[in-house]
Amino acid sequence: MLMHTATLYLTTVLIWGSTFFAIRLQLGEVAPEVSVAYRFALAALILLLWCLIKKLPMRFSVRQHLWMFAQGLSLFGFNYMLVYWATAELTSGLIAVVFSTIVLMNIANGMLLFGKRADRSVLIGALLGLAGIALVFKPELAKLNSDTHAMHGLLLSLLGTFVASLGNMVSTRNQMAKLPVVQNNAYGMAYGALALAGIAMAQGASFTYEATWAYSGSLLYLALFGSVLAFGSFLTLLGRIGADKAAYTMVLFPVVALGISTLFEGYRWSSDALLGMGLVVIGNVLIVATRKQFERLRQWVRPTVKPLSAQP
Repeated sequence: MLMHTATLYLTTVLIWGSTFFAIRLQLGEVAPEVSVAYRFALAALILLLWCLIKKLPMRFSVRQHLWMFAQGLSLFGFNYMLVYWATAELTSGLIAVVFSTIVLMNIANGMLLFGKRADRSVLIGALLGLAGIALVFKPELAKLNSDTHAMHGLLLSLLGTFVASLGNMVSTRNQMAKLPVVQNNAYGMAYGALALAGIAMAQGASFTYEATWAYSGSLLYLALFGSVLAFGSFLTLLGRIGADKAAYTMVLFPVVALGISTLFEGYRWSSDALLGMGLVVIGNVLIVATRKQFERLRQWVRPTVKPLSAQP
């Protein structure tokens, strides 16, 4: 049974919002490239076993595999490598702010590559959401100028976000070409894991393993929930509502991450953060609403004044 669009949306937001906390548990003894390779290798194995159990068709042409490979490098490989590198020089909050710009990147790339024009409500909602995220992370943004390594980390995270946006475009193209999401993700994650393993070997990284409950548990969570379920939900969502609207999940999941930080890390909400949260919510309403619903909302906010009829 196909999942409802709202369920896909919430699944993506809640799971990816929680992965910030899990990723922190991955940083330590194991090189970032190796940890990401482990994550997507395990995720690919889970999906391939699922395809085998469900007897899904797994034979595709060389051309189709090349497009799966492109999706694997952009969505399950290079983008994560760049973002992990950026975490060494930027806080996770700032990276969340930067990654949320994928909303605008997807709108621009969709126009350039597919000739798709974004609805006005989508563009307004995206700008409101980005402004809200900037307010939420205002203290971290203020520290940017005083950090000598911040600009390098900022460029890395921007490049990683752009690569992820290109991956969204490849996924859109693959779904338009009727490539099934599950098999596409299974092969793509395998290709991404192999590419990162190759990069790690070229850099002389050691394929060690941190045998702790924290590392193993976070790896399993990131592979099963953060990769298999969240990416499956997001890419299905992308095919249904478009890359511009689906990308707004990237604006919402930092808010979920802050909620988790409030519970486990003692994060304190400021007035700016609360105002920013309000802008994110309003932006979310504008993004996900249909054109008819948007018009109803506009009429409710600014009702049409009917002229008085002429008196006899």
